[in-house]
Amino acid sequence: MTVVPVGQPLFSEMATMVTIVDEAAGEYVEVCQSGRVDLGKIAINAEEWPALQAAISLAISNCRSEHHD
Repeated sequence: MTVVPVGQPLFSEMATMVTIVDEAAGEYVEVCQSGRVDLGKIAINAEEWPALQAAISLAISNCRSEHHD
């Protein structure tokens, strides 16, 4: 899923991608922003938090249940 501020295109530097990843050690959710140059950090605008939170929650709920604590 991709979350962008209202009015921004999907390829915006402000786009935040939420992805389910499985690298053979179990699924986890990865959140990344391609526009960030300081790797390891994301910047969350208060206005985009509800959509980003919903996307992360949906991704977590879609991970296979045997990997949940």
